[in-house]
Amino acid sequence: MNLLSVGLELVSLHVLGFIAACHAIMHARTSQGAIAWAVALVSVPYVTLVPYLFLGSSRFAGYVDEHRFNRARAQARRAAGDAAMRIVAAARRYAAQEPALHRFLAVEGLVGRHFLGGNRVALLKDGRATFDAIFQAIAAARHYVIVQFFIVRNDDLGRELQRALLDAVGRGVGVYFLYDRIGSHALDRRYIDTLRAAGVQIHAFAIRRFRNRFQLNFRNHRKIVSVDGQCAFIGGHNVGVEYLGARAPLSPWRDTHIRIEGPAVVQVERTFSEDWYWVTQRLPDVREPVSTPGDMCCLAVPSGPADAQETCSLFFVQAIHAARHRIWLSSPYFVPDSAVRAALRLAALRGVDVRVLIPCRPDHFTVFQASAYHAYEAVRTGVKVYRYQPGFLHQKALLIDDDAAAVGSANLDNRSFRLNFELMLLVASPAFAADVEAMLRADFEQAELVPADEYEQVSMPRRIVMHYARLFAPIL
Repeated sequence: MNLLSVGLELVSLHVLGFIAACHAIMHARTSQGAIAWAVALVSVPYVTLVPYLFLGSSRFAGYVDEHRFNRARAQARRAAGDAAMRIVAAARRYAAQEPALHRFLAVEGLVGRHFLGGNRVALLKDGRATFDAIFQAIAAARHYVIVQFFIVRNDDLGRELQRALLDAVGRGVGVYFLYDRIGSHALDRRYIDTLRAAGVQIHAFAIRRFRNRFQLNFRNHRKIVSVDGQCAFIGGHNVGVEYLGARAPLSPWRDTHIRIEGPAVVQVERTFSEDWYWVTQRLPDVREPVSTPGDMCCLAVPSGPADAQETCSLFFVQAIHAARHRIWLSSPYFVPDSAVRAALRLAALRGVDVRVLIPCRPDHFTVFQASAYHAYEAVRTGVKVYRYQPGFLHQKALLIDDDAAAVGSANLDNRSFRLNFELMLLVASPAFAADVEAMLRADFEQAELVPADEYEQVSMPRRIVMHYARLFAPIL
């Protein structure tokens, strides 16, 4: 009887493995991924069924009901009044006159948004400058504050943010707060309850619907703060003292955020509104911009696993192809997919100055080893790879020629390309590009170029580790 039970269980597992393999073949994004999952599920289902249940899906189902969301948003925008709508329309017309934009029209089509003119964008280098600017903006809030982070910790910086939001609620300001449930899994429940009891509308971005329920791959990696529709902040920082450089051995921490003022704030807030709508089925009460404080043309580029296309990967491919003489990229992780690898290689072959800045210290062992492998592969094809020396490099920035740059939350890895919800801001402005160039030049001066022959000096055990680590690229 026991043998019969064991036999039935094994048969059942193989049947379930076959069903899961069929699912993988139908839904995996790449043929390589489909083959790998299918072979493993059919041959050893008792080992791979549970991992597939949690890691197998690459599509986030049912993210936003576009019809309901757009209908609700249209009602909210009509309530905002004609003046605000005229500002946005004028910003579109202004942006259309920017000569650099014709190289990025494909990005407009990719995200279904237009470049908006009349903005001012400022770099915020490193943690203290970033959070001082954020807390100053929250202190001046009159109507509402939007807050969204991947990681929120109940440490000194987290409590400083908590106090700022409690003060805002005490002044009658509405506060909308989203945090990622996986990224902030260690966040103290008392921290959340204190904010909620004071009137902060705080929710976790969680995998809460049946088709996504077991998936651990999907993360909301966006970092957004916006105040009264007048200014917004996005970039690489999360809420934790390590982002201030206060935690060894990764300190000093090198990161970059940006402050945005002008009509592009509405695109940042729409991105947050879609996430908020997914969680609450309601829209936040936000306002349209009422001024054009600058002359920069901007396009907020949201991306995520619910997109019909691989938006993040295609954004980087288009940015690389748009470069005529220079493309500089900075990322803590360098595990690009085949499309981005090919774009970097072709750019180097046509004489473009292609530089990639990565950290010299690891914060995740497997990702670091996979990044090292791809760094050596890139160097062989003419890409210049630099390792930042003073501390851990976490900034996500790219510079395209002398007239465009982007900063945001997306890394150069498959996780950002396909599994995370991300947000970048593409700015077509020689002035902003010059600021980014100066910042990156200073970073390159503190970095070491990876020699073309360094791989030959690497020990065989380390090579094996790197090659093994790259096998996990689809989920890194």
